[in-house]
Amino acid sequence: MNPILLSILLGLTAAAANVFGGAVIVQKNWDRSYLRYFVALGAGFMLATALVEMVPESLALAGRNGALLLLGGYLLVHFFEHTITPHFHYGEEIHADEYLHSHRRVSVLFGLMIHAFFDGIAITAGFLISPWLGWIIFLAIFLHKIPEGFTVTSVMLASGLSKKRSWFASVLLGLATLAGVFTMAIGKHAVSYGLPVAAGVTIYVAASDLIPEVNREPGVKMALVVFIGVAALFVLDHLVHLH
Repeated sequence: MNPILLSILLGLTAAAANVFGGAVIVQKNWDRSYLRYFVALGAGFMLATALVEMVPESLALAGRNGALLLLGGYLLVHFFEHTITPHFHYGEEIHADEYLHSHRRVSVLFGLMIHAFFDGIAITAGFLISPWLGWIIFLAIFLHKIPEGFTVTSVMLASGLSKKRSWFASVLLGLATLAGVFTMAIGKHAVSYGLPVAAGVTIYVAASDLIPEVNREPGVKMALVVFIGVAALFVLDHLVHLH
């Protein structure tokens, strides 16, 4: 299949996961405990994918500039998620007083949309380089898309918005993901810039957003799921290269 068409189809799938994550939080009768496992599994798989697959490809494409772009992607997400918005974490938001002012919830939404945009960039950039890289990046991104939609909708609810308007925030994340897919598809000649920045974003989300959430959980169960996520990448790599 054409890599651009495949990127669009998988971008739609990732966007749908955002929307589903938002629906989980507005439907109170749905069990949300499994989302912790998605966070832990996604953290391990994303971190391994970024460091083992995306970083080497980025440096091969752009050399020293690739390292600078990686750092830029990392700092970009830090700026929007944790500098403009001091209180932010993945999961259900219970500190409603933090978001009584509309600029707080808008800053969270905008920060997550920046991150979602580069998810789309990463998916398309991966397929432009190789089918293996595209699929493995998509899987890494998909694993955290449901918790991401859950998080943004939870923040909107905590700020006092209605369920419908809160859920729409997860739709905006999905649209941002698709925007990234189409941007990289149109600007495919700039893949040597898009992949390194997206790799930096992915490292930040895995190491600075998701891993701290895993560390908040008591016991070792969630921590072990992170290692399962890491191991899954190497198992897939081994299976692919057997054929």
